[in-house]
Amino acid sequence: MLTRNAVAIAAVAIAAAAAFTLAASTAGYARGDECDDHDDHHGKGKVHLEVYAELTQSGIAAITQMKNGQMIIGYHPFYLTPTSVQVATLNADRRSSTPYPPAGSGLLQSCRKPDGSFLPAVNGRYDYCLDWVLGFHTDANGILWILDSAKSTDRADPVHPRPLALHAKYVGWDTKFNRLYKVIDLDAVTLPQSQHNDFAISLKHGVLIAADEAIGENSNGVGSTAALVVTNIATGKSRRVLQGDPHVTPNPDPIRWVAQAGQPAAAWGLRVGVDGITLDKKQEWLYFAPLSGYEMYRVRMTDLLDTTIGDAQLSARIEFYAHKPYNGGLTIDKDNNLYLTEVGRHAIGIIPPDTREYRVYASDPEMIWPDGVTYLSDGHMYSGAAQLIQTGVFQSNATPSGRANNAPPYRIYRFRPKAPGTPGS
Repeated sequence: MLTRNAVAIAAVAIAAAAAFTLAASTAGYARGDECDDHDDHHGKGKVHLEVYAELTQSGIAAITQMKNGQMIIGYHPFYLTPTSVQVATLNADRRSSTPYPPAGSGLLQSCRKPDGSFLPAVNGRYDYCLDWVLGFHTDANGILWILDSAKSTDRADPVHPRPLALHAKYVGWDTKFNRLYKVIDLDAVTLPQSQHNDFAISLKHGVLIAADEAIGENSNGVGSTAALVVTNIATGKSRRVLQGDPHVTPNPDPIRWVAQAGQPAAAWGLRVGVDGITLDKKQEWLYFAPLSGYEMYRVRMTDLLDTTIGDAQLSARIEFYAHKPYNGGLTIDKDNNLYLTEVGRHAIGIIPPDTREYRVYASDPEMIWPDGVTYLSDGHMYSGAAQLIQTGVFQSNATPSGRANNAPPYRIYRFRPKAPGTPGS
């Protein structure tokens, strides 16, 4: 999952790497060829992929649900404007949405005025508004946890610099009683380069675990300071672990995508750190991987939560799990099948626990840049096609370069997984 702000920052730094990008693009998927799956692997067929909704505002990133099954969608912050709706409920027509939480609830959809300047802080904080939202999930108690990375502008923006009081944070919203549950400040574990992306919820252990892909301000488009962030829900205290570790940082290969929507295959050297993250049903294993990486990893929650060991010891306890292509979203079902959104191709893949071999599970030529993937209580998994590689910023920095071609309808797809998952995650 990426953002307009991070991509703009990366553009200048990565321009110098154009020759490398072109060479890598023409050479193929390199190590990614190990995971390539143009046909059904091992003779196992793909499942039906259904267009569930078509929207006009922008591409969809996060998807979750309330306890009553009402779908909540997140418009991708790559398209963010000062007046954008960021979190909404999908309406019955499946073509429109309603801002959520509702107007007048006390939580604003933006921390900015229509002219782009920032609203004033209240009591020195911005707990009353959302600035830049990419990931959210609901827990078993009906709390919608929204991860606000606060990256709509940079601190050094010459026109509208981000206020010092505007911090990255979790916003916990009680969907049953429609009221604020808790705000957890993440400033102590946030770097200038931070770009908090997705996260996993463990009520068993009382923690939220976020993936900081670290392609934000001053990163030059390389997630070299990527890390996991572990937050105690009760105390609000957080720890930043594995920063810069090889298990969470990107490899040198560019993001590549196949020809689609009338545009040729291309590549761009943006290097994204840890992105996809999910927790098994028993909440024993945390699975995670850099977007720009060919390996899926997992670590025991008991090791991750052990504050007596340092990063080097924790890193030594991480297990290689499987090879994979570049992926954004990640989730899991009760039988431990992993589902990945393959950003370079219009596909969602699966890694079964018995073979640990990646294969394409569902695909559609018009599902451009599938972003998150989430299981809902109706028995389907859902994914939004964010169309990021069709945008002007991606196309102008690609090799070969092109022009913006993103356009509505912005689709939400659904498919049947091999087994049920945990609703909302």
